[in-house]
Amino acid sequence: MLDFINYPVSFILWCWHKVFGAVFGPTSGVAWLLGIVFLTFTVRAILIKPFVKQVRSMRKMQEFAPEIKKLQTKYKNDRQKLAQEMQKLQSQHGVNPLGSCLPMLLQIPVFFGLNNVLRGFVPNATGNYYFGADEVESYLHANLFGARLSNYIAQASNEMTSLGGNLQSVIFVSAPLMVIASIATHFTAKHNVARQNPATATAQTGIMNKITLWVFPLGVLVFGAFFPIGLLIYWLSNNIWTLGQQWLIYKKIDREEEEQKAQAQEKRSNSNLAPKVGQKPTQPKKRPTPAKPAAESDATPAEPTKNSTQSKSKPEKKWPAKQPSVKPANNQNKKPAAGNTNNDGTKVPGLTPDRSRSKKSGRKRP
Repeated sequence: MLDFINYPVSFILWCWHKVFGAVFGPTSGVAWLLGIVFLTFTVRAILIKPFVKQVRSMRKMQEFAPEIKKLQTKYKNDRQKLAQEMQKLQSQHGVNPLGSCLPMLLQIPVFFGLNNVLRGFVPNATGNYYFGADEVESYLHANLFGARLSNYIAQASNEMTSLGGNLQSVIFVSAPLMVIASIATHFTAKHNVARQNPATATAQTGIMNKITLWVFPLGVLVFGAFFPIGLLIYWLSNNIWTLGQQWLIYKKIDREEEEQKAQAQEKRSNSNLAPKVGQKPTQPKKRPTPAKPAAESDATPAEPTKNSTQSKSKPEKKWPAKQPSVKPANNQNKKPAAGNTNNDGTKVPGLTPDRSRSKKSGRKRP
């Protein structure tokens, strides 16, 4: 029924076993262990893109968490209407509700496919999907600290001994893997819960968080006794990969969001400085230029003009400078004007102050 999953899983494991079998030997337990680990890493590397979409979808849902809260309060008694409004809100924001579940849903068939492949390694088998009969025998004889990868703690004693294992060695290998896988499952769930937005928390969310934090790790610890050692190795390596992948991708997305917030804040500050629509830009006030001192203005020669250049070609006539007239200090030192008065101060008729006769004398003035 799951052959479309079993064959690809078997092929990836076969490729990695060939790689590490060339180094450690085809029947080495280390070669098969590393083959299972790198099978897990290969599948998880293929699912990186859906995982990133899952994280971004969860972040978008946290952005419109208040709107979700309002819908939950408004339609708390009408589940059908709430589901319709939630679907409408998610489509408006471009969020696919299945996007957050896709990586987990894709890992489930891989887990069952690997379980079918590992349980197909049985004695006297002619093949196991992509593996041949000799490779099946190689897996059955792979030794890992005295245990076989097909052994598990709850396995029947006769079946365990037929594969060459014993209970003590199986417990010695399986118990640490179960404990470490349980702890890794808990920390992976804890990292996811820490990234959730408290504004979107509901009663159902709290229940699911408790299940993922405590029930799943406890289930790995309890039901790990029924898992073959090879499947416990897959579970442990899968949780270690998930924990490291979450830390790296969340860190990258946080850095991108901080850069986007800084750019949005810068645009907002620039828009506040820009003038509004219809508003004239304010002109900066001009400062008055300080007046130059009189000494500097007199000292600076005037720029030559066209007329001044033409006047330089012709020599200018130099006129003697006028001598300033000196006025007497008082009227006593004044001398009488010649030609119009006598020595006793009487006026002579017919004479003007410039010694010329008037019209009454009949003589012409010189």
